[in-house]
Amino acid sequence: MRIGGLASGMDIDQLVKDLMKAERMPLDKMYQKKQILEWQRDDYREMNSLLLSLRNEMFNMRLSSNFRIRNATSSNESKVTATASSAAGTASYTITEVKQLAEAASKVSTSAVSAGTKIDTSRGLYEIQGDFANSNFNWKKGSVENQTITASAAGTSFSLSLKPGASVLLTEAANMVVKVDGKAYTVVTSGTPNTGEVLIDASGNLTFGDTIKKGSTIKVDYMTDVRVDDDKTLAEATNVIQLQKGSIVDGSLTLDIDGTTYTNVGNEIQDASGTKVGTIDLNTGKITMDNTIAEGSVIKATYQQNYFTFGITTYNEKSEAVNEKFAIQGNESLNTVINKVNSSDAGVTMFYDSFSDKVTITRTETGNFNGTELDPEIVTSGSFLNDVLYFNGAAEFGGKNAIFTINGLETERTSNTFSISGVTFTLKDTFTTADPSVTIAISNDADKVVEKIKAFVEKYNETIDKIQQKISEERYRDYLPLTEEQKEAMSEKQIELWEEKAKSGLLRRDSILSSALSELRYDAYQPVTNDKISSKYNQLASIGITTSPNYLDGGKLIIDEAKLKAAIEEDPEAVEALFNSSGTDESEKGIVQRMYDTITNAMDKINEKAGKSTSVLNTYTIGKNLEDLEDRIDAFERRLVDIENRYWRQFTAMETAIQRMNEQSMYLMQQFGMGY
Repeated sequence: MRIGGLASGMDIDQLVKDLMKAERMPLDKMYQKKQILEWQRDDYREMNSLLLSLRNEMFNMRLSSNFRIRNATSSNESKVTATASSAAGTASYTITEVKQLAEAASKVSTSAVSAGTKIDTSRGLYEIQGDFANSNFNWKKGSVENQTITASAAGTSFSLSLKPGASVLLTEAANMVVKVDGKAYTVVTSGTPNTGEVLIDASGNLTFGDTIKKGSTIKVDYMTDVRVDDDKTLAEATNVIQLQKGSIVDGSLTLDIDGTTYTNVGNEIQDASGTKVGTIDLNTGKITMDNTIAEGSVIKATYQQNYFTFGITTYNEKSEAVNEKFAIQGNESLNTVINKVNSSDAGVTMFYDSFSDKVTITRTETGNFNGTELDPEIVTSGSFLNDVLYFNGAAEFGGKNAIFTINGLETERTSNTFSISGVTFTLKDTFTTADPSVTIAISNDADKVVEKIKAFVEKYNETIDKIQQKISEERYRDYLPLTEEQKEAMSEKQIELWEEKAKSGLLRRDSILSSALSELRYDAYQPVTNDKISSKYNQLASIGITTSPNYLDGGKLIIDEAKLKAAIEEDPEAVEALFNSSGTDESEKGIVQRMYDTITNAMDKINEKAGKSTSVLNTYTIGKNLEDLEDRIDAFERRLVDIENRYWRQFTAMETAIQRMNEQSMYLMQQFGMGY
């Protein structure tokens, strides 16, 4: 802590501050120069963002789809409609007959499925099996399981994680599902698996006939002879135990509580002597013991559940069979079954109609994928579908292809909506050769092409205008960046107005931006000469786009929409080539290609000078200058510390001398006083 002026009576602190203010003047100028460089860098980056946005617009304009916007017109939209992509040529199609529309295959239960009381679709099927007219579910005993394995390395051998005491039910192999990255494998239980097959054994070992790639996802739906729940240690005393699965087979439960074994007979939990010690809800798997089980007790449970299986086979566009298999636990509802079917790869929609008391299964796709129309598109298997839901012998409706004649050729499609040469047709109704033909005319949509070009020109002009304003800003050299001390003496509004002028004109007449505008103007009015373009439409002016005659506009483009539309209608390919032609020579390149290159070159130069937000200082010119300034500032600030310390030493020495003189004066005064 420094205290000055006690001897001299002078305000040393203020004197040092005033002296240092003069010493700091060069430092303030360096800070002001640094601020100007930072503002200039930010202005460059702002201009680069504008150029990047324009370049992105130019990238889009390089796409042929912007110039090949096709319009499809139907002579009878109640019969046939069409849309055209940019890949479609300007052509005409005549459909003289639609013999048949495509229909999706569908099957309906041959009889009402309930025994009288309509099915409650939300309750477990084992619990309500008596509500069905035919209760031949073909219930099985065991446990429905599923696992997902991620291949840690390429190979053919993998293993399921089975609980001790549980074995894979090999008798159910035909109903198991193994898929690798969505591809289904046929499950076999003996021999050497072939390509597309997987061998499974009772211990859960999987051996594929193919090499499975590292990282592949192997999904397995399988059945075991029993369910073994994870051992559970009670966190608190309770008399309720919840098994992990429901629809428990009567008499199959073995419950171990701290080494004491219990079994079930019907809904009763009994000890080894046959004494009732609790109850079980076989449908939900909830056990309620008569006495409380102590905290920390270990509970183990082994049991079987009721389940059934069924399958649905459909056919894909390659006429290959798609076999989907389902294993349904007894406590799952009809709603759950329907959801599983609808979300599977079978490609069908299933629902139960309570009014008719029937179930329907319909292909999600129209068409015939399995041979002739006499061959079924939907094949059901399993007692649940064929007996309980009465699909055995159910007639199949639909499954037809659309049959039509286009440009004299009779052909078929599996869907009423199909594409030919970039044109998407939709058949709405049938008609014969006796009816008027339907003509689809494909033409270039000049209006939409004009709109695309207008949007590009507007973006171009907006960018040019902002750059022109930036390089034309007035430079107020008397308005330097404010120091902190100067800001303290000004209001916020005064600071804002001052800095507005201080920031103005930092890119005035900038060579990079000025050159970019000049090059863009040159790109715009120079003709394009190559084999793809006609001499009639080889420059922008010939299609109604000219540069502004006002030099201050910086080369803005002006559109004559009528002339542009006429050029597009007359020769759309030439207009596209004018914008998008490629070539090694600059004169061969289209207008957009040239401008894209010009902007890229300008952006590269700006990046060299001002960098990006992620750039480090020593990688661009302004950054290097800033880095140099920061080093000089650091050195100067260290020098100022030394100067301030020197001033204080000098004033301290002065104060010390004055103090000594005062002490001597007091001594002499005391001596003179003693002489009287």
